[in-house]
Amino acid sequence: MRKWGTCFFELYAQITLERIVSPEYSLLVNMDKPDLQSPDHKSIGIEVTRAMKESKDVAKSLLKEMSGIIPREDEGLNHEDLDRMLSTGYAYGLTEGKIIGTKEFDYWSMALPLRRVVDSKVAKCINGFYGDFDRLGLYVFSKDPISYTQAQNTCSHIMSLQKLHDRKYCRLYLSEICNLFVCNLEDGLAASSRIVDYPISQEMRREFYLEATRRNLQGK
Repeated sequence: MRKWGTCFFELYAQITLERIVSPEYSLLVNMDKPDLQSPDHKSIGIEVTRAMKESKDVAKSLLKEMSGIIPREDEGLNHEDLDRMLSTGYAYGLTEGKIIGTKEFDYWSMALPLRRVVDSKVAKCINGFYGDFDRLGLYVFSKDPISYTQAQNTCSHIMSLQKLHDRKYCRLYLSEICNLFVCNLEDGLAASSRIVDYPISQEMRREFYLEATRRNLQGK
């Protein structure tokens, strides 16, 4: 498993895409630079990362693996879900962001705000850090809510950064637990048709979580 167990989030991203957007994403393999790639390492590449306000205190909601202590406001948590979080160390997808599993704590504690994440990832893309893919995408997990307007502004910002370069992202995926914004960054589209917002229900999140933990455990 990679440092901080990032494979869980990469698998969760892939499962979200294959179940919500298109079955073609089920063929992606978990690699590096970028994190998800088509088997030919040329057709599709997706870099997976995370964003969170620097002032957010992630430790406050950390799930205590050994003691089983959970925040008082979450005492009504489903016992089966709690057992899963304690055994796997991951909580993302089973709750609405109030709890962070022990294995994902460092993943979130190293997160940068969305704007800085985008600037860094676009610069790497332009410089060829992720190689050359027919379709390169950026998938960003957010612990904070993202509005449709924020998604639009993020699209515009990325397009302005990469407009004069040959290497660029053609898709942006903004995932904020209960919603997935799929943003088309290709030229020649009207602003109103660039973004599709997919709601993610609690049942779907549980399904994605269980499948991601299963694949992560099996190393697939």
